[in-house]
Amino acid sequence: MRFLIGTALRLRRIPSKWNLSFCSSASCRRFHHLEQSQSEFDMGDAGEKFEEYTIVQEGEAEILLHSGNRVFYNKTQVNNRDMSIAILRTFISKCKEEHATKFSRKAHLASKMPEGTPPGPISEESNIVQDEEPQEDCEMKLNQSLYEMETILRESHKTIASKEKEELKAPKVLEALAASGLRSIRYAREIDELGQIVALDCDKVCIEACKRNVQFNGSVASSKVEAHLADARVYMLTHPKEFDVVDLDPYGSPSVFLDSAIQTVVDGGLLMCTATDLAVLCGGNAAVCYSKYGSYPLKGKYCHEMALRILLACIETHANRHKRYIVPILSVHMDFYIRVFVRIFTSANEVKNTPLRLSYVYQCIGCDSFHLQSLGRTSIKNNSVKHAPGFGPVVPQECSNCGKKFNMGGPIWSAPIHDQEWVASMLANVKAMKDRYPAYEKISAVLTTVLEANFAQAVTASWKTQAEKVRRFVPNPERNWGPKIRGGRQIKSKHASTLGQMSVNGLVSHERRNGPQLVALETDERHEHIGHKGDEPDSKRERDL
Repeated sequence: MRFLIGTALRLRRIPSKWNLSFCSSASCRRFHHLEQSQSEFDMGDAGEKFEEYTIVQEGEAEILLHSGNRVFYNKTQVNNRDMSIAILRTFISKCKEEHATKFSRKAHLASKMPEGTPPGPISEESNIVQDEEPQEDCEMKLNQSLYEMETILRESHKTIASKEKEELKAPKVLEALAASGLRSIRYAREIDELGQIVALDCDKVCIEACKRNVQFNGSVASSKVEAHLADARVYMLTHPKEFDVVDLDPYGSPSVFLDSAIQTVVDGGLLMCTATDLAVLCGGNAAVCYSKYGSYPLKGKYCHEMALRILLACIETHANRHKRYIVPILSVHMDFYIRVFVRIFTSANEVKNTPLRLSYVYQCIGCDSFHLQSLGRTSIKNNSVKHAPGFGPVVPQECSNCGKKFNMGGPIWSAPIHDQEWVASMLANVKAMKDRYPAYEKISAVLTTVLEANFAQAVTASWKTQAEKVRRFVPNPERNWGPKIRGGRQIKSKHASTLGQMSVNGLVSHERRNGPQLVALETDERHEHIGHKGDEPDSKRERDL
């Protein structure tokens, strides 16, 4: 088929410098239509010729990729884009539910307003005293005015409720760093409920490629996506509280965009943020991490989750400067980057609780046990809540397990990093529409792992690390799963090691805890089958361990 199409194109001698490869017949027909109107494209500087292009398809979008790779395109980021589309679909459905709930509440209040005849006299004495004409006239006028006020208030409630019901508009999306525009095009073509999508980039070549790709994808993408040559930071600062969704996916650290991104999101909007500088966030260069994110990282088995919590803490501190706070929806580590999805709300009172959600980390340099020190605390006095600095330190000078000293890192976000209800809705949506997600296997595995993990009671079993510290042989942890399951415990996989406020302090002594425990083993995203054959330890040495 490709040979026939190529032969047909050569025989027709279409006067064009465009050279397509690996394209379907439908794509070739669309491209031939575009060839007939090449004047509509911005071909860049005078004399510049585009000779070789390849059609790259991802989901329902297709882009023209130059052989010189002048515009950055990362094929492995399909996982990132699929996860973002799943989040957006869930966000739209949640916004509809919240709007319907808000409207029903206001309609219920409006229905409770008094209707009919004017209210009766205010006092009983006015009924008894009939001889005083001036007093009776005043009371009648007062009752009439109250009735009119109640009528106006009732009508205003109805008007506001009906107006809010009508004003549920399609979400407006901003992609701060668009490059080829593939992400924006996929949003436009695959999510029908979205409204306007603004794609920004400060590179002229990228904007030209973005506009060309938008037009190449037909009228649906052209009617929704707008490409602008602008600095994302300036654009976001000059459009405060305008976008329902802001997508930040820079090459490196997103720290320079956070302050302006926080200001351009509407109240209750969604911020999607990616960080690819994991070497910095995981402790490779602590000084650089502090200069970018305001936090010191620690090297440990939980380094990827600590990177997530450092990024969340950085976003929270930027939001607090504008009397806003964040609510994490999903935080994941995939491939070579981390990505967080948070909602932004405005409340000066809620900002006061931020120190309760941030903590410093004390990590032993010997046995790698860690403790968390909250930045703040609250106290209730005379029915009022007072905020104060947290008590500390929570650790002695030397570790009680091995006698070594502690390293201190942070501050990090120590509150939950996922919303399990959102994750369950996302997973159900992904499974119902799995044909529309090119990276279905990957994102469904990550979402399932996140949904099953219990971060409040999880215990990180760093078997190999502890074995290296005490110089002892530790068998494969999977061989001990059977006895633990039959003993009343639950074992589930996690995509990142645990580092939460309710995590156990001291991994070596976790057996001393009372009640059933959930042991989160550091495995990959794949779900491993747990059988009963061969679960028992083979030797007395293994049983002692």
